[in-house]
Amino acid sequence: MQLPTVDYKAPDAAAHFVESLRNTGFGVLKNHPIPQSLVESIYKNWQDFFNSEQKHNFLFSKETQDGYFPPSVSEVAKGFTIKDIKEYFHVYPKGRVPAELEADVREYYRLANEFAATLLSWVQAEAPADVRAKFSIDLKDMIADSEQTLLRILHYPPMTGDEEPGAIRAAAHGDINLLTVLPASNEPGLQVQKTDGGWLDVPCDFGSLIINIGDMLQEASGGYFPSTIHRVINPTGKASTKSRISLPLFLHPRPDVVLSERYTADSYLQERLRELGVK
Repeated sequence: MQLPTVDYKAPDAAAHFVESLRNTGFGVLKNHPIPQSLVESIYKNWQDFFNSEQKHNFLFSKETQDGYFPPSVSEVAKGFTIKDIKEYFHVYPKGRVPAELEADVREYYRLANEFAATLLSWVQAEAPADVRAKFSIDLKDMIADSEQTLLRILHYPPMTGDEEPGAIRAAAHGDINLLTVLPASNEPGLQVQKTDGGWLDVPCDFGSLIINIGDMLQEASGGYFPSTIHRVINPTGKASTKSRISLPLFLHPRPDVVLSERYTADSYLQERLRELGVK
């Protein structure tokens, strides 16, 4: 079994993309409108940032959750006790960004957010009528003017051999948000869990865009769209000497958006952040 790669420009792209989301929780697109040159520039410049001491000047704020999160406070995935092997920087619309890195990051955030609205429209249009009826408002309108949508610039450092036993770059987890939009990383390692418990490599062809369902869309669709567990495994051999940069955009609704009878977007997010130990 392989995850299919869908040509964004194909006339039946929406149907095939949403079918992949429905079956696996993931979709992979090629020929999408996000410029590869912009992604490459961000990878290069943020690699330099993570290699520098400047990152410590942007230490994260617990109140706003923006800024630099060092490995010492990296996430522990739900159900795990060992920290992931990673460091990252959180960018929000009103959050801090190093001045020399800001233009590219803001442009990427804008383009990916606009493109994501198109993808959410696809999801809604291709969903059965009874599922569409569960959405309190149009999916694309849930993220309109949201200040909660998060761009995370992730750095998985080279392996040193001194890692805590059992630690991996990102332990198995589900995302909290509606959809996650992710350019294929500069190194492989992302895997999605199959229904039989095995793991499937997510295509990492440079230039592809990877999209996965988050828990909020699963909640809002009454479970029709599955938020699939995924992870980033440790590299071996020569690849273990390389860093991995990743640029997930986590699409979050405005806090007051009603997801279901049980949750608003805000109540869902706060519950999950407490579980992750970052609140």
